[in-house]
Formats: sequence, structure tokens, C-alpha cells
Amino acid sequence: MSSLFQLTYVRVSLALALLALSYPLGQLTLFAFTSANSNSTEIKFVQINKGQSPNDITKLLGSLGLIKDSKNFIWLGRLTRQWKHMKAGEYALSASIPPIEIFSILTSGISAAHPFTVREGENMYEIAEELETKGLGSQERFLSLCKDSQFIQATGHFSNDQIPVSLEGYLYPSTYFFNRTQTESDMIKQMVKHFFLSWRKKEEDRSQELHMTRHEIITLASIIEKETGAPEERALISSVFHNRLSKNMRLQSDPTTIYGMWDRYKGKIHKRDLSSKNEFNTYYVDALPVGPIGNPGQEAIQAALFPKSSNYYYFVSHNDGTHQFSSTIQEHNHAVRTFQLDPKAREGKSWRDHLKRPALVNSH
Repeated sequence: MSSLFQLTYVRVSLALALLALSYPLGQLTLFAFTSANSNSTEIKFVQINKGQSPNDITKLLGSLGLIKDSKNFIWLGRLTRQWKHMKAGEYALSASIPPIEIFSILTSGISAAHPFTVREGENMYEIAEELETKGLGSQERFLSLCKDSQFIQATGHFSNDQIPVSLEGYLYPSTYFFNRTQTESDMIKQMVKHFFLSWRKKEEDRSQELHMTRHEIITLASIIEKETGAPEERALISSVFHNRLSKNMRLQSDPTTIYGMWDRYKGKIHKRDLSSKNEFNTYYVDALPVGPIGNPGQEAIQAALFPKSSNYYYFVSHNDGTHQFSSTIQEHNHAVRTFQLDPKAREGKSWRDHLKRPALVNSH
């Protein structure tokens, strides 16, 4: 039992002892310290709303099998004066918790925390959808805030001349613990704060060495994150993009095309999509897209900051999560014929295959 709950527990125990002289509390005292099911390990989440009556709360707890006797529970709350201390929130309870401790929890105001993971490379649309699926927030509200320039500025992390078009790229991949009393604003601010804790002076200094802004590095990192399923390739993928940028070559990255048409993407890119005129499509724009296409993890950010040294300008998938790198268009076209246009090269292969073998050592 936590120290906070112990305090309430002791207070209620003393109240019971003092009242024992004026009220037949033998049965009630036994009830207070006896759980509904001492062997239960199942956790049930209980939502207590502001203004909810003792009868409503008791009925809810009884329906979930968390208490055995509703009448005794109501009297226990009255005699120990706990009903007036009830706080709205969502609480994690079990039938193995005795009624006296249930009151300690319901009067603590400490809501239950739900783990929520932002995965490397996920974009804000995917994050918003999962939040709503888990009942932690509104998808529409989450996205609206991520695109709201005033809200972005209010996070306190961006100067007036550095307000991005959205918070894409700054929703740091990690596992968070949210409760249902938190708003979408609270959750977004926590993700963004985590990003800026990870972006330190050494990252800022290195980006300046590359003559790139933080936003450009995160944008590039988000593309690197999407382009390979093999962690050992990130720095080499990065080198290709850095090399192309230095030669004013278009990046021509399919994931940027997908992001630019996210609302209508059905799992397949058509030729007409590559010429789509939007600020994310790197078959259309001459350099980096206007912003990130997802939320990169720390390894992808480091790859963007520290690319391998190479003379590669092209890469094509081996169909198993790894790639063939080329220095010239002739080499690249040959690799495309070998690994993409030949049906046998694709047969029975998956990007997951790279997970089945040891990490490769890249060569320059």
C-alpha cells in the first residue's frame, strides 16, 4: 500500500474504532477489512464522475464484483465521512482490495495510467487513430491541435520564425502513461517535451555543421525511418539522401509520396501519384519536403546527423528489408531489373526476412 493510501487507511481505521462505542460496528468493521475476493488478480477500471452519488458509485462497484455488500459499503463511507472526499477520475481496482482501501483509492484523485506507445516512424494520423481506439482521446481533436499554429507556438518550444506546419516529427516515439483525465493537449505536450529533452546541444551543433536546421534534420530522419526495415542500413540510406541534396537531385522517396496523399492512400502507389503536386512529394519538390512524414526514433535522427561516407546516389529494395546501393544510374537500372522487374527475385520474400539473420556490416 502506498504512503498516501496508508494515511487514509489509518484515518478510517481510527474513525471506526472511535465509533465502535456508539454504533454496532462489529459486522461493518469486518466488512471494511475483508475483500470481495482475496484471490482475484483481475484489474477493473472504474470511472468516477464529478457529482456522482454514493448510491451510483456503490451500484457500479457492486456490478463489477468489487464489493460484496452495498448497504455496508454506503454505511462505511458515511461513518468514516469518505463520500465528501470522492474525487473524479478513473481508478484501477481489484476484488482483492478491501473496501477500506477502495475508499483510499477513490479519494486519492490519482487516476489509473494506461500505457500508450508511439512507435518509430508512426505519423500523427496513426497516433491519433490509436488514441481514439484505446479511448484515450479524440482523433479529430488530436489532429486539429497538431496542425494549429497557435497551439504549436503555445507549447513553448518553437520560436516565432520556426513554427512548423504541424507537430509531425516532434511526437517523440516512446511509451507514455496516460490517464483519461488528461486532454489531447496534455498528451501532445508530453510527447513534444520528450522530443526536446532528446534534442541536446550536441545534436544542435552537429546540425549546424551540416548547415541544416533542426527541422530539416528531423524531416530527413523521418524519411530514413520509413525507407528501411534494416537498422544497420540507416546511415547508408542517409548518405544517399545527403549526396543527392548536395547535387540538387530530387530525393524521389516513395514514403513522401504516400504521406502527401495519406487521406486517399489505399496501399499502392500509381504512376500518376509520383507527379502529384504537393509539398511532401519528393518526386515533385526539388529538395526536402515541407516537413517530416512521421516521427523518427533516436537512431534515425542520429543517422540523419551522421551519414556514412559513400558515393551512392541510388538504392533499390532486395525485397527482404535490405537494399542494393548504386553510384550511377546505369548500375541502378541494372539493380532495378534484377531485384524489381524479375518476378522470381520477389517471389516468397518479405521485408521481415532481415530480422531472421545477423546484422550486416556495411561497406563504403
